[in-house]
Amino acid sequence: MVEQQKQEPEIPYLTRTQILVAMGVTAIVLWIVAKLWLRFGNVVLFKWQWSEQDLFIGLGLGLIITLLSGLAYQLSPPYRKSADYYLELVLKPLILPDLIWLGLLPGLSEELLFRGVMLSALGADHVAVIVSSMCFGILHLSGANQWPYVIWATIIGIILGYSALWSGNLLVPIVAHILTNWLSSYFWKMRRN
Repeated sequence: MVEQQKQEPEIPYLTRTQILVAMGVTAIVLWIVAKLWLRFGNVVLFKWQWSEQDLFIGLGLGLIITLLSGLAYQLSPPYRKSADYYLELVLKPLILPDLIWLGLLPGLSEELLFRGVMLSALGADHVAVIVSSMCFGILHLSGANQWPYVIWATIIGIILGYSALWSGNLLVPIVAHILTNWLSSYFWKMRRN
């Protein structure tokens, strides 16, 4: 019987502090890019307003995405291997309270840039959803063998992009993204423990 070798990371394992700092720095960089694009790109931020209905739509969408992620994880060995690799790098050093930041920082900064600014800048249409989603997917590339995870992130980007277009409110993909990050990372950590 051939024993499967564990894929070693192409970047070194990081400590908890390094992961948290990297998340913070990445969120700040994405926020700065979004702000500069808004300032100098003659772009209007996609509408973002409080709505109880859109909050619940975002929560429901986050649950659906989490379920789809779980199904993809169970049914697709290439995705599972890729997700485990990525999540091992990011989640393994974190403790449960850190997952709050793992939900909030990417959920806010990535949605601000990819759905809030880029989607609007590219015309808020089908092409804009595809292009912004591909950029979102590539952001999740952590190594040469991580294409299944990038493809999955692109699919999630498409879902989040259309949720912004259909609802007309950036709150929906923000809430969905935050909830998905929280639930998926929590379940992954619990499965590992």
